[in-house]
Amino acid sequence: MLQTKSADTMLNGAHAIAQEMRRTEGPSYEALLLLTQARNQAYAEAARGDLGRGLNLLNDALTQVPQSHDLLSDMAALLLAAGEHPLATSYASRALAVNPAHGPSLYTLAFSLAGQGFDDRAIQALKELSAEGPARDNLRAEAPDLEPLVALELERLQSR
Repeated sequence: MLQTKSADTMLNGAHAIAQEMRRTEGPSYEALLLLTQARNQAYAEAARGDLGRGLNLLNDALTQVPQSHDLLSDMAALLLAAGEHPLATSYASRALAVNPAHGPSLYTLAFSLAGQGFDDRAIQALKELSAEGPARDNLRAEAPDLEPLVALELERLQSR
């Protein structure tokens, strides 16, 4: 386990999230706030160049809230950034099992599949993100800057 103050704070936050969710039978505003703080801290660590610490923070939070599609999706995205395509595929698939219309998870799944040479499966995921529907709507709402990359990657894969 990490021995930094920020990591300890985030782990305590993850424990608080789990306790609050058990108490209220669902995520309260406070639990969602703590979850957001844990996710933001993980991305901040990765931005500082410590991708491992960011992944550890997300993993610690996932031990407390294992069905959080947001945490699973964030883990997939950081693993993709680290070039860990098989693990990114696994976490993105788990996130999609919880929330099948989660655009950022489908995006990560597509790019991790392409990184492993599974072009047909990647194209299928990218086409789902390109088509009118809940996945594209979700991607536009949560990560609109990724939408143009979907079209570029789809074109690149189809031209092979």
